[in-house]
Amino acid sequence: MDKENKPFNDVIDHMQKIEGNTTPATTTDRNKLPKPVRYFGYIVIAFIVLSLLMLITLNFLK
Repeated sequence: MDKENKPFNDVIDHMQKIEGNTTPATTTDRNKLPKPVRYFGYIVIAFIVLSLLMLITLNFLK
């Protein structure tokens, strides 16, 4: 086990083994997600950004 993923004590190591969590959640690579999930995420982010831009624009046009 490399230094970065080494648990800081035996209790955490034991819990990770019991729960089946062998890697921390921060090491997930978004490019490995299935294409439909990635595209859905892109659509949601684009919708939020466009909504915020429209709100700001419409506020100034009032």
